[in-house]
Amino acid sequence: MQKAHWADRAERLTSQSWLLLAVHALFVIASSLSGTFLGVYLWKASHNFAAIGWFTLLTHLCMALTFWIVGYVVKKGYTLLCFRIGIALSAGFYAIVLLLGTSAVHYIWLLGLVQGLATGLFWLVFNVIYFEVSEPDTRDRFNGWMGIFGAIAGMVAPWCSGLLISHMNAERGYRMVFMISLGIFIAGVVVSFWLRQRRTEGVYEWRLPVRILQTKGTPWRSILGALAAQGFRESVFGVMIGLLVYIQTGSEMKLGNFTLITSAIAFISFYFVGKWVKPSWRSPAMLLGTVALIVVILPFFFGLSYMTMLIFGIGTSLFIPLYTVPMTSAVFDLIGQNEESVRQREEYIVLRELGLSAGRIVSMLLFIVTVSVSQDPLVLNILLLVVGSAPFVCWLCMRGYLRSMAGQREKMPRREVTR
Repeated sequence: MQKAHWADRAERLTSQSWLLLAVHALFVIASSLSGTFLGVYLWKASHNFAAIGWFTLLTHLCMALTFWIVGYVVKKGYTLLCFRIGIALSAGFYAIVLLLGTSAVHYIWLLGLVQGLATGLFWLVFNVIYFEVSEPDTRDRFNGWMGIFGAIAGMVAPWCSGLLISHMNAERGYRMVFMISLGIFIAGVVVSFWLRQRRTEGVYEWRLPVRILQTKGTPWRSILGALAAQGFRESVFGVMIGLLVYIQTGSEMKLGNFTLITSAIAFISFYFVGKWVKPSWRSPAMLLGTVALIVVILPFFFGLSYMTMLIFGIGTSLFIPLYTVPMTSAVFDLIGQNEESVRQREEYIVLRELGLSAGRIVSMLLFIVTVSVSQDPLVLNILLLVVGSAPFVCWLCMRGYLRSMAGQREKMPRREVTR
């Protein structure tokens, strides 16, 4: 009984973990309120897939550069300052959209740079703090809760945005949504002041990504391939799905309903995955999620409609936690495997983000080339299938590491290297 009680305590999240989840929830709510409809807003002003693709590509490029450069600043001990600047810049991004209005589509380069800088700052520091406040025993649970809060935000925020836009003059509704997002981002900055700054160690190693790639036998080589595959899927699907729902329905309200339904499914799925999936089950869980994510794309070939989009959305929401939770937890476990990597946690998190960014950039370049050549439904469906099959590559790259870690689990100490 005492051993079981100790294990239960070990798997509980700390107060700092809950604070970080709160900041993340505010960030996701603000992003979901406006981000879901930002692509639609730019589409209505331009009716140009390629323009939206260029905005997204610039965002990814600026994010990657931000990860690499700001890693040095974070290593110097300015972790929380960078975190707050990232959230504040996200608020600034929507302030710029408010000022530019429908002419924002003519300033794609400015929007991409600001969004990339803001997002890069936030996610780099978020992942550093996440690593510091979590342990191997709590990561799956933390990721489960993060998915739950993200799903709740995905349920409520876009639906409320769709309701506002549909019941107000469209331009006025969009401006109201962007203003609310701005206010929630500011609230996120305020809550971040309760997070504790942790001591950093050592000097920032600028060339760590190159050194890791040159090191023979390191699991990071295959994991970087998996991360690139993960980012490859995220980029195009992040742009296309909401936009296709709007194009098929012509209604912001129906897009809000779509996100409400799919996020409700994700809420349930993330809860059970975070609760039940243990480190030893990560490989089979990830394989199941990967296969399902590919299968749910196939209905598009029977006709692109709101119903087939809904089938895709529900299937994705049901199975994506099986893919993302094991992937995220395993990578951060690798960062915490020894004292040297813990001391260089900032560099390794930059390495992780650069892997994801590489996949996102290649994916978005493929998207821009494809839609510039043809926007035929069959061509778009093939593009979605190709991009949507990337999780299988991700699993192939991860399976060896996941199995080896599951086998070593019983021999390892209960707790990770102390930070």
